[in-house]
Order: sequence, then C-alpha cells, then structure tokens
Amino acid sequence: MIPLYVFILSPIMIATISYIFKTKYNNIIILICQLILFSCSIIDFIFVKYNSKLSCVIGNYKKGIGIALEADTISIVFVMLVIFLFTCMLIYNFNKHYMNNLFLFLFLILQGLINGIFLSMDLFNLYVLIEVSTLVVSILIMFKKDSSSIYDGMIYLFINIVAMTFFLLGTGYMYKIFGYLDFTTIYDNMHKVKDTKSLILPYSLLITAVSLKSAIMPLFSWLPRAHGSHSSPSIVSAILSGLYVKCGVYLFIRFQNLFSPAFDTNTIFLIMGFLTAVIGFIFALSQVDIKLILSYHTISQIGLIIFGLSLNDIYSHWGSIYHIINHAIFKSVLFLTAGIIIEEYETRDIRQIRGVYKRMPFVSIYTFIAILGITGAPFFNGSISKYLIQKGSYSGILDYGLIFINLGTILSFVKYLSMFKGTYTGKKYSPPINQKIAISLLGTLCFLGGIFGIRLIKLLFNISLLITFDGYLIKSILYIFSIILGILFYKFIYNKIKIFNHIREINLSFNQICLTITVYFSAILITMMTLHRIGLISI
Repeated sequence: MIPLYVFILSPIMIATISYIFKTKYNNIIILICQLILFSCSIIDFIFVKYNSKLSCVIGNYKKGIGIALEADTISIVFVMLVIFLFTCMLIYNFNKHYMNNLFLFLFLILQGLINGIFLSMDLFNLYVLIEVSTLVVSILIMFKKDSSSIYDGMIYLFINIVAMTFFLLGTGYMYKIFGYLDFTTIYDNMHKVKDTKSLILPYSLLITAVSLKSAIMPLFSWLPRAHGSHSSPSIVSAILSGLYVKCGVYLFIRFQNLFSPAFDTNTIFLIMGFLTAVIGFIFALSQVDIKLILSYHTISQIGLIIFGLSLNDIYSHWGSIYHIINHAIFKSVLFLTAGIIIEEYETRDIRQIRGVYKRMPFVSIYTFIAILGITGAPFFNGSISKYLIQKGSYSGILDYGLIFINLGTILSFVKYLSMFKGTYTGKKYSPPINQKIAISLLGTLCFLGGIFGIRLIKLLFNISLLITFDGYLIKSILYIFSIILGILFYKFIYNKIKIFNHIREINLSFNQICLTITVYFSAILITMMTLHRIGLISI
C-alpha cells in the first residue's frame, strides 16, 4: 500500500520542483508523474476495497492527537477521480500559451490540497486545507489579470474567508465539548453528550460554512462569479465545477454522519436541496452567457445531490455519490467544449453563436454526449444515478419533485443546444490532438458510466444495487416526454416570459452575500432550536 500523505505531498513537491527547475520537458515529466500517482491511487483503492479502510497518523502520534488521514471506499474513489481529472486537464492544456511554470505550480498544488480535504480526519487540518485551497483557487481565477477576473477572484476569496470564520468557530466549540478534533474520536464520544442541545450551535456554525462551499441555496451567489469568470481558463472552470465544489458536498456527507448520533436534519436539507435545484435551473434558463448557464446548472445539480443524500435511503445515497462522479465527468466536458466555442466565436453570448455543429463537428458531438449524460438520457451515466436517487424517494410528492428538477435540467439544455443550429459555409475547426484526447476520454466515460453503471458502483463501493427493467423503462419514457415538453416550451413559451430578463440582472454584492450567510446561519440555528424543543430532530 502507498502512504496516504503521498497523494497530498507529491503534487506539491512536483509543482515546486518543476517551478524551480524550468525545462522544456516539464509538461511531459508532470504527465508521467500524474500517471504514476494515479497508479498509486489504484493500489490503495484495491487495498481499501478488501480491507474497508486505510489509515495513518503522521508522526506516529496517538490517534486523536496527531494529524490523521483516512481513506474509505468513498474518499479513495474521490482521490482517484481528482488525479484522473487533473491529468485530463493537463493533457487538454498541454500547449496553451499561459500554461507556464507558475500556472502549473498553482494547479498541481490545488490537486494536492483537494486530495487532503478528501483524506483528512481532523477539523483544524480541514480548516487549513480549505483556506489554502481557497487562496490558490482565487489566484487561478485571477491568473489572466484582467479587471473582471480580478474582481471575481477577490469576491470569491473574501466570501470564503467569511464562511470559514464560521467553520473555525464551530471547530473551537467542538474542541471545547469533546477535547478532540479527530472525526472518529468525536463520533465515538457523541453518545456521551447528555444534552444534545449544546451541539446545535457548533453544528450550525460548521454546516453554514459547508453549505456555502457546496453552494446550497441561498449561499450560491459566489459560484457563478468564480466558475464563470470571463477570463478564467477553461480547465480552471472545469475543475471548480467538476471537483472543487464537491469538496463542500463531501464535507456535508461527513458532518451529517458525524452528528447523526445526536440529531437528524435530513428533512431540513431535503427541502434545501430541492429549492437549490429549482433555483439553479431557473437562473440557468435566465442566462445568455454560456459559461454562466453551465455554472448555474452546477448549483442545480448540487441541489439534486443534496436532495438525494437527505432521502435517508441506501439507493438514493449511493445514487447521489455516483452522481457526484458523473457530474464531475460530464460537466468537465461541457466546460472544456464551451471554452473551445468561446475561443473560436470570440463571444460567450449564446444568442450570437450559431452553426456550431457545422463549424465544429467534433466539439458538437461530445457536447451532445455530455448533455445526454447530464439530462439523464437512457444508457448514459446520469440516467443511472438519477434512477437510483428517484428509487430511494419514499413518497409520490418526492417523485414528482425529482421529475420537475430533471425537466428543468432538460429545459436549460434545450436552450444550450440552440447555438448548434444554423448554417456555416467556412472552414471547419478541429481542436488540437491533445484536446481531442482529453475530451473524447471524458465523453466516452459518459456513455460507459451508463452501460456499466451498476457494475461500476459494485466495483467502486462494494454495494450491490438493482435496477429493474420496468422502472428503467418508465424513466426512459418520462425522459422522452420531458424532451418533447422542453422543446415545445423553448419554442413557444420561453421568449414570452419576461421575468427571465430580471432574474438575469440579479447579482448580489459582497455585503449582500455576507448578509445571506448571516441570515442562513440564524435560520439554521433558530430552526434547529425550535425543532429540538418539540423533539422533531432528536435521535
């Protein structure tokens, strides 16, 4: 087995060495190192698969005191996903002019920090990793140094600093109560807390920060600025939407499990997840900037994942975990192809982009494959994860809610597909071979993740789930009807709804976002105090 700290330190060491010793072979050397690191992650994945967990405490300190790292079936798969996607992004960007040693230095450091977030079992270490990664992401957003990207990067940085202040306060309260910061030790001692009311404040502080990192409604205003920043490189947008926002979702899973012996807040986040999904696709429908359409749609998909995780069912839980992986893949394809379209057309306005299919057939085909994945088309990866989430719903109302969310997804991507229509008589554009390799690899996984979805879940997570022919057939028929409804809506109704123009103009300032954070924290705290008093969230 490979020590877990290798996945954190190796990218940072490689980044530092490549920055100091500048050679024309740096890109090739880094790719080789990435492939070696991915092989190491597979070795640890095999170990975890047959031994359930892999743990280490740096410095050989006693567990609960030293810096603890742990890989379980979820975190090791996420580490593999991180390394794989970063490798694809490096291949895609192989010959870009801004792909200099400084960019590679920051990009690889971010990879190590994300791996650290997935592996860390200590609250304070998580705080440090998230803070440093926030700084690195901010610099990457501002990398091209134009005024709009600098503004977006600074807003992102300051908002996340505010949110992580809540996280730090929550960490302090947890240490005061338990005397430890280690997740496992806290969980083992959770049942010893006689008055669970004392845990409501630290939980509210921690979950407020996690909700902002996850972009849960209403704490999502920062995300379009960061992921859809005008000058942000496409691979940065792809990593932020495909991977980095999932760090917040991963922490949501961990904290919900950590506090599960004390109280159950699934109903609260079931509602919040649904609202986030709906608000996300409404804002996506309102946009004309193709990067903002994709960014707001990330919010909607996060809402769907939170909704599934909060259903408290094994099918919906693992369906949501699988959807995290699926979303990382097809959203990466969408951002990469969007970047090519923007470069070729020199605009991000979907109203001014036409004839993409005639002009860029390769890009169009893989964009369409990714859209089939994200909308849940039969035999594509999104259909499996969405089927499992829906199978875990325990009432007809929840089923209708999930159908409505997917209808919203389809509506927004029917609009997105409008730029592929139209004629083009000029020379066709074909991306460089390195971009084709990265996009085709990810696009192929959108299909394979559907055909072999259940087998992949069994392979990755040791969980046996069943998809019935009748259930999948009904979902496929619903998908076809939703496509027809989406086309009719866009053709005959969409342009008549003037409120979309007003929604498009909504853009919260720094002060307003800070206010929403405060209101959200207060609402969570008051709601939990009230529900605890009447015994609705106590275990």
